[in-house]
Amino acid sequence: MDEQAFDAFYAGSVGRLIGQLYAMIGDRAEAQDVVQEAFVRAWEQRARLDEDGAPEAWVRTVAWRLAVSRWRRVRTALSFARRQGPPPDVPPPDTHHVLLVQALRQIPAAQRRAIVLHHLCDLEVKQVAAETDCPVGTVKAQLSRGRAALAGILADSELDPRAGRVSEVEHG
Repeated sequence: MDEQAFDAFYAGSVGRLIGQLYAMIGDRAEAQDVVQEAFVRAWEQRARLDEDGAPEAWVRTVAWRLAVSRWRRVRTALSFARRQGPPPDVPPPDTHHVLLVQALRQIPAAQRRAIVLHHLCDLEVKQVAAETDCPVGTVKAQLSRGRAALAGILADSELDPRAGRVSEVEHG
């Protein structure tokens, strides 16, 4: 089957095959997905399809097998999830953490990255420079500008160091 013959086969049968698979599996989106995947495989087997004389049956069979295979994977994943039990309860984030994250979101990305790497990941300025592929002087400037911006954003909040309420923000 050459490209033109395959295109004609596709155009003439894709809608019918999607309808048939939809009737078989009951999910239109899934039917579209498996039929499209079956046509991709059919394209790779064009010469064989021509010899068989029943290319539509071949595509339908491949699409059905793909649907069954997906069901099995989903069933296995659900079974595994059930065995794991419900996820553990996670406490809400600390208010100081929320304030810090909100403040960090307000400064430029480069400054935010430098501050997080230096202060939260405990990297030295040279290490931050290497990781961000920036000169050391640029990192120092980003840290200085970022700290100044954060100080302004966090002024009069619970994290304001001048208020003396919080000695250090916990990070993990």
